[in-house]
Amino acid sequence: MHDLLKKDGEMIWHPFTPLLGGDQPVVISSGEGVYLITPDGRKIIDAVSSWWVNLHGHSNPVIAKAITVQALKLEHVIFAGFTHEPAVKLAENLLSILPQNQSRIFFSDDGSTAVEVAVKMAIQFWHNSKKPKKKIIAIDGAYHGDTFGSMSVGERGLFTNPFQPFLFDVEFIKFPSVGLEAEVIEQFASLVKGNDVAAFIYEPLVQGAAGMRIYDAVVLDSLIDIAHRHELLCIADEVFTGFGRTGKLFASEYCSNKPDIIAVSKGITGGAMPLGVTSCSAQVVKAFHSDQMDQTFFHGHSYTANPLACAAANASFDLLMHADCQKKIEWISAQHKTFALQLKKNPGVLNALSLGTILAIELRSGEETNYTNDLRKRIYSFFLSRDILLRPLGNVVYVLPPYVIREDQLKKVYDAILEFLNSL
Repeated sequence: MHDLLKKDGEMIWHPFTPLLGGDQPVVISSGEGVYLITPDGRKIIDAVSSWWVNLHGHSNPVIAKAITVQALKLEHVIFAGFTHEPAVKLAENLLSILPQNQSRIFFSDDGSTAVEVAVKMAIQFWHNSKKPKKKIIAIDGAYHGDTFGSMSVGERGLFTNPFQPFLFDVEFIKFPSVGLEAEVIEQFASLVKGNDVAAFIYEPLVQGAAGMRIYDAVVLDSLIDIAHRHELLCIADEVFTGFGRTGKLFASEYCSNKPDIIAVSKGITGGAMPLGVTSCSAQVVKAFHSDQMDQTFFHGHSYTANPLACAAANASFDLLMHADCQKKIEWISAQHKTFALQLKKNPGVLNALSLGTILAIELRSGEETNYTNDLRKRIYSFFLSRDILLRPLGNVVYVLPPYVIREDQLKKVYDAILEFLNSL
């Protein structure tokens, strides 16, 4: 294991990690259910679903079998001019649970590219429609990915500072926190008055990377309604919130008004393989429905609709839609809600919120709440020493477990959180 870590340190560049001064990575040799297992047999509870992707537990046998069977038939084929059964089946599965106005599926590789596709689709919609709408509106604190388009529509700050001169202009409205709802709606209404806005992009109900910030569905519904009355496209970034994370299959279900374009990824394959999807309404498709080359959506990836990833996603879909999984989502949601109420009384907690399987705990730290808050290092080390993976967002501890977590395992996570609060 020492040799492995030595080679890792010499050759590998890890994401969101300083090259100097960071903790040594933990070697993982296998996974089973909620556990990540080290070569010496240590079992770590993956309480953040490995960056929010794992729905059904590590090394899920149903998903593993689906990938194996598919690999022995077709591992990949160019998706321009060809198609295959796993992709068609997945499109059919997704459209059966996405909002009813969605009518077409575009495949890509991950969350950032799914958003990139969505933004490009919205911009070209107006180009093809011969209407000069170029302005885009997003919400302060947004994180939509790390490609240039997705960075442009996200919060400007630590993650994007080196690239500021290269990002296109975006209008940002305030985050609709409690007490600011009316002001945000008024700000948005003012921005769209000129009818020159192409799109409004948002993370529905929860801003993940910003610290699991949760806002009211009523506000979002109002913003989408205003947007549609002024004929601009609404893009829901459901990369994080999709596939049951908020208690419903998609966070957009909490609103009466539906988005025109939806980006999904993360949980789509149950965490087994990378895959991104962008869906859109018939209205959006209509602007591209032409045999003219200049009306074509020229976007694609070498691994578009990879059959192995599609097979994994179809297996994950079957598991997700099973009654047992839906009951587990309801159970985790109820446990989080009860625990959040308990934590609100703790003097070390500034705020505790839950939405579905998401639990977010903002700790009092004496510093501004942000990603670089010094408390994050202490939080991470504390829980890892107790064989629990909780990767905080600054001073915000969040719990987002795989749906297969058992009562005793979730209790261990909750107990450790209480122990940490008592140590503050």
